[in-house]
This record gives sequence, C-alpha cells and structure tokens, in this order.
Amino acid sequence: MENYKLFLNGRWVDMKRHFEVTDPGTGETFARVPLVGREETRTAIEAANEIFDGWRSLPGMARGDYLLAVAALLRERKEQIARVITRVNGKPLAQSRGEVDVSIDHLRWFAEEARRAYGRVIPHQAEGKRHLVLKHPVGVVAAIPPWNFPLVLAVRKAAPALAAGCPVILKPSRQTPLCTLELARCVEEAGLPAGIFQVLCGPAEEIVAEFMGNPRCRKVSFTGSTEIGKKLLEASAKTVTKLSLELGGHAPVLVFADADLDRAVEGAIITKFRNTGQSCIAANRIYVQREIYQEFLVRFVEKTRALKVGYGLEEDADIGALINRQALGTALAHIENALAGGARLLCGGKPAEVGGAGSGGIYLQPTVLADVPADAACMREETFAPVAPVCAFDHEEQAIEQANNTRYGLAAYAYTNDLNRAWRLAERLEAGTIAINDAVPSTSNAPFGGMKESGLGRELGSEGLEAFLETKHISFGSVG
Repeated sequence: MENYKLFLNGRWVDMKRHFEVTDPGTGETFARVPLVGREETRTAIEAANEIFDGWRSLPGMARGDYLLAVAALLRERKEQIARVITRVNGKPLAQSRGEVDVSIDHLRWFAEEARRAYGRVIPHQAEGKRHLVLKHPVGVVAAIPPWNFPLVLAVRKAAPALAAGCPVILKPSRQTPLCTLELARCVEEAGLPAGIFQVLCGPAEEIVAEFMGNPRCRKVSFTGSTEIGKKLLEASAKTVTKLSLELGGHAPVLVFADADLDRAVEGAIITKFRNTGQSCIAANRIYVQREIYQEFLVRFVEKTRALKVGYGLEEDADIGALINRQALGTALAHIENALAGGARLLCGGKPAEVGGAGSGGIYLQPTVLADVPADAACMREETFAPVAPVCAFDHEEQAIEQANNTRYGLAAYAYTNDLNRAWRLAERLEAGTIAINDAVPSTSNAPFGGMKESGLGRELGSEGLEAFLETKHISFGSVG
C-alpha cells in the first residue's frame, strides 16, 4: 500500500489520522492519505494569504510561465498519472489519458490568458476627471473538484485562479485524492512559491466550514451536486464569500428526422457512455423524432451491445467501473422504476460480471430503455451510470418543451441538418452549452457552466479568468 502525504505551504506533511483509497474496478485498497481538520485548513488559508501579495505582483507572463512548466511535467508523466486516474475513478485508461491531455491544454490556455487581465479607459463626462477600470485578483481561492473527472476539474479551477494572481487551496474528493496530489508534485517541481498551491484532504464538513467562515478565503469554486451547491449558497451569506458553482445536469439529446442518423447514433453513444455515464453533461434523456425512432433504436442498441465492460487498465475496455456500490444501487433503482412505469428494456439492466483483475469491482451492463414515461425517476434525476432512456417526439416544439422541462440547464445536444432549426434550438434550449451535431463540445477557449439549478458563473474561456478577478473603478480628479 502506498502512503501519500499532503502538500501544505510548500512541504509534504503527514498526519496522525488517515483514510484509505479503493480501486472501484477491483475492490482493492491500495493507498493511504492523511486527514486534516478545520485547524489545519485555517493554517493553510493563512499561509496562502501571506504569499498573496507577492504572487499577484508578478507579471502575468511570469505566472503563465509557471503554468507552462506544470503542463510540461504533466505531459512527461502522462501515462503514470492516467493510470492513477483509472485506479481511483474506474474509467477506461484511454479516457484517463484524454483527461491528462485536456488538463495540459487548460494549463496552456490560462498560461496565455494570464497576460490578458485587461482593464479599460472610460471617456470622462466631467471636465478635469479621468476614469480607469483595473482588474484585481480576488484573493485566496478554495477549489473543490469532484471525483468523476478528478484531475481535469481540479486544473480547470486552479489554472485560471493562479493565472489571475490568486493562491489556491485544493480539497479533492476523498474517493479520488491521488490525482491532485500527483498534480502537486508537478507544481512543486515547477518551482511555484510555497503557499501558492496547497492540497488538503479531510472531512468536508470541517474543511468547508473553514472555507466559508474565514474572511481570508475570498472565493470558493465548487463542482458537485445541486444539493451541496445550495448549502454553499446558504453558508456564503454570512461572509458574502464569492462562489462559482458547477452543479448537476440532466442533458437532453434531440435527434431530428433530417439528421445524419449514423452520426447521431455515434454521438449519442459517446455522450451517454463516456466516463461510464458518470458525467454532469452526459446524455440523461434521448428524444428521437418518431419517423426515425425505431431505426435509431436498432442502431443504438447494436452499438451499445458492442461496448466492452472491463477493468479500466485493460486497453480494450469501453465501460469501466462505477465509483461505488451506492451508484450501482441508484442506477438499478432507476431502471426498475422506469420498467414499472411501462418502459421497455432493450439491453443491459443488470450488474456486469467482469473477469480477471476486475472480478471484485462494481460494474453495470450498458443499458437502453425505450418508451420511458416522462415521470420516471431517470427522466427527472441524474443517473450517473451507463443507462440510456430513449423516447419518441412528434415535432420540434414538443422536443424543445420536453428538453427544457427540468430544473437543470448545464448542457443540451441536438442532431439536425436544418440550419434554421439549429439556430432556433441554439436560442431556445435552456442550457449553458448547446451542442449541435457535436458529442464533445467542451474546449479550453469557450465558457462552460450552467443555467437554472445547474450553477452560477462560468469556467474556461476568457470568462474562466474573469471569475477570479475583481473589477475596480479608478477616478482621477485634476491635480493642482
């Protein structure tokens, strides 16, 4: 068993309390990580606050050079870190490699954006006055990434905050802490000043209470469930702590009769089953126009049956392990609920048996449900699993109404070859990302975030840097 340490104020630190990390693909416990509490969190915030002035005073180009150095080290260690991601998360190794690649791209993007924290000169309205707008880093940032993309979502928060001039304290999920500790090793070797980037693990209640209650912690960036996001909103009222929240999703996929059907089927397979369905922008509801509904189902089920369920470190695995048994239980309950409401099971629907190294892991057969009623649990709640509910619709207005009939608004997908329809969908679908004929819309240089109960603020793009900057108005009166 490997013993990890935490990275606090430039040093690797052990503690008296520890927790164990389990590979969901095998059931094996293979690492131990120290636990900290509220007192150690307070110390980390103080250390970050002390170094804040020095870090923000560096030119943006210099901060960007540090990020480029971290990116280069991630690239050197890509295979090692990808294997760590798979062992803690369960996803297939090819997808873990892709996660490292996207993390590198995020670092490189924000290394360049560090130079672009632009202000502006405002034309004066009164004689003898001049007005400027300056950008000011917000201060110490607490970043709380989730378990489903444990490296890239940590980088998505840390990279823009560091580029903007803010120190960062990362609190990873207890299920997947090793990726951020591997990232910390890269940060250390890249030579970032002590206290600028720290990683701590421990009870969420204690650590988050200090983040939200300590006035030196000026911003919290969180990705996770809508329920936890609402609790953070309540807690932020006491100190007016700034928040960025990327919360739950329930993405619809709309497939119109004029679409390229092969492309739509392939896109739906990717959007639904990537990361074993454990993604906030995964397809949760697939709506297909009635004229092509049966043909879509035939092709979609054929491709779903061809997906291989296996241990993530096996090169040919398409579907990996679920994160824990609770996730498996929720998925099976959603399937049972849909069938009780009249849905048809076309494939899957049961735990998957995996041999070899994965024999002790947590797996579910890729599942397709047809004719799923609108009031089924899987049509209203996130199913973080490889379960695809499919329904028919008759016309565009109905499809849009069904797609928007959710409290979430993170992503929506549509397949059509009608350009006018594509524009109507872009304007009327209620989601932060609208993907037209595209299964993988996220990119470093475009904003990402949700509408409605899917969150507040945006990550990535130029908006990703702006999220960690304050806007200051400077008014100059005449001198003398």
